[in-house]
Amino acid sequence: MPFARGRKEFPSHLWTQCPTCGEMLFNKQLVRNLNVCLKCDHHFKLGARERLELIADKGSFLEIDRELSSGDPLGFVDSTPYPARILAAQTKSGEKDAIVCGTATVGGVPSVLAVMDFDFIGGSMGSVVGEKITRAAERALADRRALIVVSASGGARMQEGTLALMQMAKIIGALARLGEAGLPFVSVLTDPTTGGVLASFASLGDVILAEPDALVGFSGARVTAGTIGEKLPKGFQRSEFVLAHGFIDQVVPRSQLKERLAFLLGALRPAARDLRWSL
Repeated sequence: MPFARGRKEFPSHLWTQCPTCGEMLFNKQLVRNLNVCLKCDHHFKLGARERLELIADKGSFLEIDRELSSGDPLGFVDSTPYPARILAAQTKSGEKDAIVCGTATVGGVPSVLAVMDFDFIGGSMGSVVGEKITRAAERALADRRALIVVSASGGARMQEGTLALMQMAKIIGALARLGEAGLPFVSVLTDPTTGGVLASFASLGDVILAEPDALVGFSGARVTAGTIGEKLPKGFQRSEFVLAHGFIDQVVPRSQLKERLAFLLGALRPAARDLRWSL
C-alpha cells in the first residue's frame, strides 16, 4: 500500500499558528517578539498583565482596587448562573474582573493605567470595570497624573443589564473633570474594541491610538450593514480604515507603543513651573 502522508501535528505548547498568514510560530520566539507574528505582523491578543509589562516602566506599577469583584444584582441566569460565570472567568484569567488599574511611570512620566483583559468574559464592561476606570480617572485628577486606558472589549456586560450601561455615563463624567483640569487622557484601542466601550470612553481620548488591524466598531459588520441598508467596504472596521476616516489619530505597532506613549505624555505634560503636575 502506498504510504499516506498525514498532516504534520505541532504541539500547541510549543507552536502557535498565525490566524492571518498560517505560519507556524515557535512560542518562545513569538513571546520575544511581543506576541506579534514574525512573518505578517499579526498582533495576537495580550492579557492585561502582559500589556502592563509592555507599557509601564520596569518596577513602577502599583496596582489599585485589586479586590473589587462583581456581584449579581439581577440574579441573572442564562446557560450558566452569573456568579458561576464570574468564578470561571476569574479562574481562567487570574483577575477579579475585566480590568487592571494602577499607578506607574511611562517613559518617566507619572501616569494612571487602566488595562482591560479580553480573557475575562470578552473584556465586557460591568459595574466593576466602570467603577475602576472612574476611580482611575479620579486618582489621575487627585495626583495630577496622565490617564492611559487600554481597551479590549466586546462592550457592556449583558448579565448586569442597565447597571452596565450606566457605567458609560459615570466614566464620561470622570473624564470630563479630568479634561477640565487640563490633564491628558490617552486611549489605546486593541483588538477588539466594540460596543458600549467604543461608544463611550474609548473614543474620548485627547489622543486615540490603535494597534494594527484591530477591530474597532460599535456593532458587528452584518448588523451595521443591515441597519444602514448599504454594502460596506472590506475592512471598514479595522484600525487602518478607521484612521483613514479620521476617527483615530495613529496606528502604532506594539513594539513602538511605549515609546509613542512616552512621547505624547511628555508633549502634553504641563511646563515644569506648573507645580500641580505630580512628580
